[in-house]
Order: sequence, then C-alpha cells, then structure tokens
Amino acid sequence: MPSPKTPLLAADCVVVDPDRGVLMVRRKNPPFKGELALPGGFVEIGETVEGAARRELMEETGIEALSLTLVGVYSKPDRDPRGHVCSVAFLVRTKTNDAKAGDDAEAVAWIKNLDGIAIAFDHRKIISDALNFIR
Repeated sequence: MPSPKTPLLAADCVVVDPDRGVLMVRRKNPPFKGELALPGGFVEIGETVEGAARRELMEETGIEALSLTLVGVYSKPDRDPRGHVCSVAFLVRTKTNDAKAGDDAEAVAWIKNLDGIAIAFDHRKIISDALNFIR
C-alpha cells in the first residue's frame, strides 16, 4: 500500500528573556535567507516533535531546553514557500540565555521590538501567541 501524501512536520522554539526579548536566528539558507526566524526545523524520522525542538534549539543557538510548553500547531498550507509544512511551536525555558550561532543560523539575536522587522514564515504570529500565553 502506498504511503499517503502528507505535509512535512517541523518544530519551532520561542525563547523569551524579559530583559532582552525573543531569541531569533538570522537564516543562512533559503527560503528567507538573511531574515530573522525562530530557532527550529524539521522533525526527523523516529524523533518526537519535542526532541526535534530541543535538538534544533541546541544546533542553531547552543542553548539547552529545560522545559517545553506547547504554544500551538501552525498548519496553513502556504506558511512555507517550499510546500505544506506544519509546525508545532513551543515556549522554551532554558538554563542559560548565552546563545551563539550554529548549524544553519548565520547569527543569533535577542529582539525586543519586532516592529518593522522582516520575520520569516509565520513566526511573527507564533511569537505573538507565545507572548499572549505568558501574559
């Protein structure tokens, strides 16, 4: 029996520091090369979404996730120009906020004010939902 054609699955991380803002990575690769995005990426075969979130956060920023709290599932078919990708987004508590760019992140930055900044994918919506969750 052939496998059904389904969307790809990704995990995204929202790390918030009250003094510095939201942790973002500058994308090294297309799509949205050079734009800011949340740390995250595709779930690998045999991996949980939580495991993927932890792995991607570590690979892209060098930060270890202590706990993950579900923010939401983002599944609009056009959210990624590469095709239909569903993302499970987490609010992440960390031990340290000393981030450094790694893997496919060109740079990392703490962004306090997102107004007027180009943000990749639907990550502005994910950040807004996460910040509303905190309040």
